[in-house]
Amino acid sequence: MTVYGYARVSTAGQSLNEQKDTLKNAGADIIMSEKYSGTTTTRPQFEKLVHLVKPNDTLIVTKLDRFARNTREALNLIDSLLKEKIVIKVLNLGTIDNTPMGRMIVRTLLSVAEMERDMIIERTQAGKIFAKQHNPNYKEGRPKRKKDSRNTAIFEYSQTHTVKATAEAFNVSSRTVQYVKKLFILN
Repeated sequence: MTVYGYARVSTAGQSLNEQKDTLKNAGADIIMSEKYSGTTTTRPQFEKLVHLVKPNDTLIVTKLDRFARNTREALNLIDSLLKEKIVIKVLNLGTIDNTPMGRMIVRTLLSVAEMERDMIIERTQAGKIFAKQHNPNYKEGRPKRKKDSRNTAIFEYSQTHTVKATAEAFNVSSRTVQYVKKLFILN
């Protein structure tokens, strides 16, 4: 019997460390982690984990929404794991068992999580509409990168250093360094 842990954050800027520590303290022998949005159904590490677990193994997550943000997808996944006799432990909830009460609790909690996500999207859209109506300078999306002094320094440094070394030197992500290089090379 192996105890697996699964940690997931939605964006590259978020850290997995807290979840990993929590899973380790909860007894996880093997921890799989990744940075993927819960709305993405294809999560390579999670798919790998689902194929690794065997009957009587335990799968631990810190919160129920680490499985997915979509109620239908999560319920299908949980049901299939329970049918395979995989024990599912959600640290902020408890052990999910294959009983009518356990399934009802999961459905209720996942529905609330999905409603919460929908409300966030609704509020975000309302905020955009308000901003468009009240701010003549409002522009949707990220602002365009500019060839300012900082980006110039990043680009010049990247000409003699690796992307990773440049990112570390300027305390930015490797992706930012790549964007800056494109800004100067393409323009």
